[in-house]
Amino acid sequence: MGRFMVMLLAVLACLAAPLRAQEAGRLIEYERVPAAGLPDQRLTIWLPPGYDAGSARYPVLYMHDGHNLFDVTKSNFAKIWAADKAMLAAVATGTVEPHIIVGIWAPGSDRHRQYLPRSLYEMTSGNLRAQMDGMTAGGVISHHYLDWIAGPLKTWVDGALRTRSGRDDTAIVGSSMGGLMSCYAFLERPEVFGRAGCVSSHWPAVDPRAIDEGELKALWDGWFAARLGQPDGRRVWLDHGTATLDAFYAPYQQVVDARFAAAGWQKGRDWESKVYEGAEHEENAWAARLPEVFGWLLAKRP
Repeated sequence: MGRFMVMLLAVLACLAAPLRAQEAGRLIEYERVPAAGLPDQRLTIWLPPGYDAGSARYPVLYMHDGHNLFDVTKSNFAKIWAADKAMLAAVATGTVEPHIIVGIWAPGSDRHRQYLPRSLYEMTSGNLRAQMDGMTAGGVISHHYLDWIAGPLKTWVDGALRTRSGRDDTAIVGSSMGGLMSCYAFLERPEVFGRAGCVSSHWPAVDPRAIDEGELKALWDGWFAARLGQPDGRRVWLDHGTATLDAFYAPYQQVVDARFAAAGWQKGRDWESKVYEGAEHEENAWAARLPEVFGWLLAKRP
């Protein structure tokens, strides 16, 4: 049996049984973290196996909805992404380096207004604007959230932990509204985030039955067209399922895919777009494909 298969089988066994601390990595938490223009934030950070015993520096992955990433007892729906186990599985393939994962909890009822891209919101009017206003009582604050992640939070993470802080070693991943937020961060801060995973992105942004699909598709197309630029070594993952809320996403995803292609991004190298037949809009579905997401998005450059 080859070395690759031995490593992969070992990780698969770990997914079915509890890992010892030195094999599983370590979680640290910070509550009531102040952030300008935002509700207090909360963090759960995963340090990879070997971090405490070594001196190596690590790339960093920022993830939204941090309460749903690691510990089922702290999750919203008794379901988690199992992001630490997905990272271990990706690392075992030999193509992905261990990453520090910074999980940023969603701030309860403020989640929608913290994740809705401000620059997209500012392009809206009429019914679409009214629908967004109805979902974001108190005003959209995603620009403050992005400023905080790319500024004070990243500065603190890079100072407190042994990180590699450059663009190519900094990724951001989220699902649903967090998928939109990840695209927003990637496009608005291309000097900070070299990789983004936009999983089951909620392209309608509000109730998909209450808006003009054609109007919103045109807005997303224009939004991406104005911001994509050249790949320049960056990488983006996009996906959706076909059941529950994800059943509404295909028309929007097709528009976004076409814009990437038109901008000269090479599919499979600079950007990837997947459809998961039968997959629902929920954490178990995202957990099932997260090793694949990490395996492509975070793979070492040749």
